[in-house]
Amino acid sequence: MITIEGAAARDVAELTRIAHAAKRHWGYPDEWMRLWAAALTVTEATLAEDLVYLARCDGQTAGFYAMSFEDDDAELEHMWVAPAFMGRGIGRALFEHATAKLWARGCRLLRIASDPGAEGFYLSMGARRVGEVVSTPSPRILPLLEYVVLP
Repeated sequence: MITIEGAAARDVAELTRIAHAAKRHWGYPDEWMRLWAAALTVTEATLAEDLVYLARCDGQTAGFYAMSFEDDDAELEHMWVAPAFMGRGIGRALFEHATAKLWARGCRLLRIASDPGAEGFYLSMGARRVGEVVSTPSPRILPLLEYVVLP
């Protein structure tokens, strides 16, 4: 059974571990992982600035998401599922929870700068590719996706 709850300060180390493990799952080199270490780290400031929820499955933290807001739009800052829980519906449950939260807030659009390996997942959830964004290390490019919450 999957449950989703708001993240708390006690969760930041575990969420950071999940983000690093999930990113490493895509086979990136150690040098790139070091470049991304700060971006993959969840802090108490993240909890204060963003909307952060985690999924539990079988009593373990299985994944999480974090969203930031600007006007009536949101940006997906994090969406990670621990490798041991991939393929079990955690990502779908988190995405559906996130979009329900956005709908309740009256947000009209969710922007996603997706890892290339996750683009197919977001497209299957109803997002559409609208462009690209430059990433680190140069000349790495990420797909830019949008999910319409409120038309």
